[in-house]
Amino acid sequence: MDAVRVALLREVLADTEWPAATRRFAGVLRSSVLPQGGGLLLVGTEEYEPWHLAAHLVDEAAWSGQPELAPTLVRHRARDGDPAHLSVGLSRLETVRRRDTLLVVAPERPEDALLERICDARRAGATVLALGGGDRVLPELAHEALTVASPSPPIDLDMVQHLVSAAAGENSVPGARGRRSFRDRLSRLVDQLTSPPPPRW
Repeated sequence: MDAVRVALLREVLADTEWPAATRRFAGVLRSSVLPQGGGLLLVGTEEYEPWHLAAHLVDEAAWSGQPELAPTLVRHRARDGDPAHLSVGLSRLETVRRRDTLLVVAPERPEDALLERICDARRAGATVLALGGGDRVLPELAHEALTVASPSPPIDLDMVQHLVSAAAGENSVPGARGRRSFRDRLSRLVDQLTSPPPPRW
């Protein structure tokens, strides 16, 4: 979803809580990774892999000049021979450090084994953030959570991920949002469309 579609989505949702809620969550994400200097780990459930969010955060990291926003996608079924950015398995969660941030995306309740790893990551000092589909357990484990109850018209978890990733790359200086930020994003979009495509996820 490009900057124009994100702006249109925000306009459609202007009378709801979602634009503010996703910007607030994105602000927590940004403040977790930028000052800390640790890694951003992104993990889904065994049934749902948030590779699309990973790709958008990589784009936002490049466009905003905030490389810390580019996540490491942690996969349940990483295999030997996968490209480097797709080859990180769940064992990576065993090595989280105090400065790391773990972003969990789970449309349904995560499996118990993943919940245990999330608990271990939090005990190790990592900041845990969660985008979820209504399960009660995951938000209780997270320092910050944004829940999309299902069904939750007019939005779903995929739309929320687009809004969060877009907001994460925005200028966080008060007063810098709005038209100026939108024009900056359009300019970056034009640059992207006229440059060679990035490696595919």
